[in-house]
Amino acid sequence: MYELLKNLGSWLTSGSQWSGSDGIAHRLAEHLQYSLLATLIAAVIGLPLGLLIGHTGRGAFLAINLSSFGRALPTVGLVVLVFLASGLSMWPVYIALVALAVPAIVTNTYAGMTAVDPDVKDAARGQGMRGHQVLLQVELPLALPLIMTGLRLALIQVVATATIAAYVSFGGLGRYVFDGLAQRDLVQVLGGAVLVAGIAVALDLLLAALQRFLFRHRTA
Repeated sequence: MYELLKNLGSWLTSGSQWSGSDGIAHRLAEHLQYSLLATLIAAVIGLPLGLLIGHTGRGAFLAINLSSFGRALPTVGLVVLVFLASGLSMWPVYIALVALAVPAIVTNTYAGMTAVDPDVKDAARGQGMRGHQVLLQVELPLALPLIMTGLRLALIQVVATATIAAYVSFGGLGRYVFDGLAQRDLVQVLGGAVLVAGIAVALDLLLAALQRFLFRHRTA
């Protein structure tokens, strides 16, 4: 075990390992590109849907069951299915990652909207606010903490799962995992896994700090 950890440390800190098109820096940039773009697309889809369901109260069954769908989604199977239908491209990866991220965004946005005190909404309507004004000026600001939690969860899930890009011959940190398995190189496999976990933890801490900063004046 000591020898394995020693070799892993050498692999992670070697200057040559960080340079070139197969280097950690390049693979890290690819991984972040896949993850951030997929999460952005999922937010464009999931946020309006969650806001609509939470504001109107219609489609609550969909919002609740999307969470279970997201946990049960066979991501690799979806990648293979889309890959067979569309051929060699990044589409299968992005579709799978977006499908993974949307449920967390929708369910947390819906939860944030339903957590808004009905009396506050009634008071806003009593002041003459229309539906869209209540949504944008009252419900949305109050629901933002839970909405951001949903975005945070979605991003971390996507970062952890973006290794599947390497499954269909693309890049990212998953390249080390799949190449290491093919070559029976345990150090490379562990190195890829450690890097993915490290990026996920770092992003989670960063977003948690950002969330605390943005809502530091709100009472619990």
